[in-house]
Amino acid sequence: MSKSPGHQQHPDHKVRETRLHSRATAAVDGQTIAESSDVVRVDEDGAPPRYYFPRDAVHASQLTRSETTTTCPFKGVATYYSFKQGDREFKDAIWSYEEPYDEHAALKGRMAFYDDRYPAISVAA
Repeated sequence: MSKSPGHQQHPDHKVRETRLHSRATAAVDGQTIAESSDVVRVDEDGAPPRYYFPRDAVHASQLTRSETTTTCPFKGVATYYSFKQGDREFKDAIWSYEEPYDEHAALKGRMAFYDDRYPAISVAA
């Protein structure tokens, strides 16, 4: 891990992490695919709230790592996962920071959902 270049270059940009003390769930059309009391909520300037679940709390059927990666200057390199639920595929609907920057070490290996990209996915805390 290393220091975040984003935080160094843009010290006013806020990325706040909060450990939740209640159960959070992610669902597809009402069917739970992740559930945990060990969830980190991330509130980042200019982005919707995101909920990061422990990897072992994600029970999406046929979860497959894709070749997609992106780089966030604040959190690090994100790897993406697709999954199938019934006869539908949700491409790159989940992402994870395997080696986040030091400032966001709490996100390491956790998974978050694109609930704004896929209307069938909902996340509630």
